[in-house]
Amino acid sequence: MKTWLITGISRGLGNALARAALSQGDTVVGTVRTGSISFDNETGNLHVLNVDLTDGAATETAVKDAFQRFGRIDVIVNNAGYGLLGALEHATDAEVERLFAVDVFAPFRIIRAALPYLRKQGSGHIINITSIAGRAPSTGSALYSAAKSALEGMSAALSLEVASLGIKVTAVAPGAFRTDFLSAHSIRKSGAVHPAYAGTIGKSEAAFDAANGHQLGDPQRAANAIMALVKSENPPLHLLLGTDALRRMRTKLDQIVDEIDAWEMTTLSTDYPEDGK
Repeated sequence: MKTWLITGISRGLGNALARAALSQGDTVVGTVRTGSISFDNETGNLHVLNVDLTDGAATETAVKDAFQRFGRIDVIVNNAGYGLLGALEHATDAEVERLFAVDVFAPFRIIRAALPYLRKQGSGHIINITSIAGRAPSTGSALYSAAKSALEGMSAALSLEVASLGIKVTAVAPGAFRTDFLSAHSIRKSGAVHPAYAGTIGKSEAAFDAANGHQLGDPQRAANAIMALVKSENPPLHLLLGTDALRRMRTKLDQIVDEIDAWEMTTLSTDYPEDGK
């Protein structure tokens, strides 16, 4: 049986993943911002922590307390996060700072606090829930994409640091899943759309609103995929979830290759000549 630390289990993917782990008899230490939560008909053990992930000291204390209480944690899932949509021009400093506090700095602090324990264990799996927006951004998601790109980069570099220590890292990039991510009480939008952005941000906001409740992705199936990932002897560093994520990533990769090829001579022209002069 495994012990999990999962942030943001009150709803969405975090909730589905906690249920999946509990159903197979695992122990779940789950965070919620306020209040409590209980799951019926589960066979594992659930321990809920109230943590405001924007509070760095409280976040690190919660991680240390979890390790000290349970002795070891096998899987850490940085799931908690939210989206900030709209034109970059309209976003305030406060909006961006809070976005990065939750989506980037909280995972960083959790990982940093956990690494001494994971090193001592000689094992562990860190799973960071990013987004296809962090790999193949869409219109209207500049700041959310920036936060998730940061988490993608952190995951990739971290994997190089900890592989020899027996610690695994996976960045999971979901597409659109039928959670409340796009609902009015979850998603944040940065100001009213200026007429200059009607054809870009305006259209993207309408598309996001129309997609809410109709996303192709099933959170329970995503949780099952992550459960299979944890059981794998050779888990991937990068995992896409959802047909839309796969389509966007393949399109993005094709665009990258085409652009590299088109500008290859310019790229090669910046080295010193072979004679060094």
